[in-house]
Amino acid sequence: MAIRTAGKLFKDLIRQRVISTPIGPSRHCSSAATSAPKIPHSSKKGRRLLTGATIGLVIAGGAYVSTVDEATFCGWLFSATKLVNPFFALLDAEKAHTLAVSAAARGWVPREKRPDPPNLGLEVWGRKFSNPVGLAAGFDKNAEAVEGLLGMGFGFVEVGSVTPVPQEGNLKPRIFRLRQEGAIINRCGFNSEGIVAVAKRLGAQHGKRKLETSSTSSPSNDEAKHGGKAGPGILGVNLGKNKSSEDAAADYVQGVHTLSQYADYLVINVSSPNTPGLRMLQGRKQLKDLVKRVQAARDEMQWGEEGPPPLLVKIAPDLSKEDLEDIAAVAVALRLDGLIISNTTISRPDPVDKNPVSAEAGGLSGKPLFDLSTNILKEMYMLTRGKIPLIGCGGISSGEDAYKKIRAGATLVQLYTAFAYGGPALIPQIKAELAECLERDGFKSIHEAVGADCR
Repeated sequence: MAIRTAGKLFKDLIRQRVISTPIGPSRHCSSAATSAPKIPHSSKKGRRLLTGATIGLVIAGGAYVSTVDEATFCGWLFSATKLVNPFFALLDAEKAHTLAVSAAARGWVPREKRPDPPNLGLEVWGRKFSNPVGLAAGFDKNAEAVEGLLGMGFGFVEVGSVTPVPQEGNLKPRIFRLRQEGAIINRCGFNSEGIVAVAKRLGAQHGKRKLETSSTSSPSNDEAKHGGKAGPGILGVNLGKNKSSEDAAADYVQGVHTLSQYADYLVINVSSPNTPGLRMLQGRKQLKDLVKRVQAARDEMQWGEEGPPPLLVKIAPDLSKEDLEDIAAVAVALRLDGLIISNTTISRPDPVDKNPVSAEAGGLSGKPLFDLSTNILKEMYMLTRGKIPLIGCGGISSGEDAYKKIRAGATLVQLYTAFAYGGPALIPQIKAELAECLERDGFKSIHEAVGADCR
């Protein structure tokens, strides 16, 4: 009865909001060319929709919370966010993205109170992850919502890509939905507020999280390694180069000097298809020279007992066998701490190629990328002989997908497009399904399953 009453209150409130909000002309950014819903004319109206939805959830939650325990209510709250997803779909893709980041930054998202399944915990780079499911770079480009995103239950969150100097990126529209295919095409081009703005924001968040953690617990030496530098949850910082920069290595070095003190790991992004010439840095000589310079910049800094943050490289899925062999050779020779596989693709695999939106320039992410990125992941795992931790990224939309990435060689996995479509409710769903997959096949931990399909 309480759930039905809460749902009615929520729907009535949202209906009033939608009716009272004028609707402007729509912008084509999805696969529905004829019956696409009209979108609000300004981001302010989008915020009103979100505020109305949030108020509705609060009212509904108030009617429900007094009758259940915290864990049950937490589960209900995550499920209730599905009611908000249709309203984000009414907005232009980039406005919806901006609004989602703003909501997480303001704490208008559910907070996970339930412990993760024990078989999902693992240790990588001397850090204990409560689960291997992370959020990929590109969602929170400017580190606005780290606390809110980690609070939703991700094992780790990667911010960026961050460029040394602020830049607008490419002209809008630059994000296009292919909803039926569960995909997105973007050509944002490293739109970034720059490392100074991001450093200020990370510094403030770092201090706040560390203070809260120290005031609520006094960990032993063993427990101190749990989570990241500032508390529970691991934070990655993804570094990019400015479009106009002639010395790419100098841009990455600047990012290391300014942001590495807040990062639990760093990523050199040399694989975005939306910055001219960037992918050429994946060549054997270019990558070797770049990694050496960035490693030297990191290692020359002063570090405490924990040492410098691990350094990873994010690669493209559009690579030949020879390209992969070159990258693997560099990674092993220079003892790179990890590889992220993969970024978006410039290809248009079936069924995307039949969608008119596929003609838009940019990188494709989402379900159609899954097979391509997983095959590259498996190939790289075998080339590096399992010596280097790999993060599987590309097309994950279920726990079974995450499990397939792990069996192909991934130690950790990342979401993006499926999270953009599915919202917060997808996180606990994927974790629960992944735990079931491990148990079903007799694996007691993530580590036992890593590379199982390559043995």
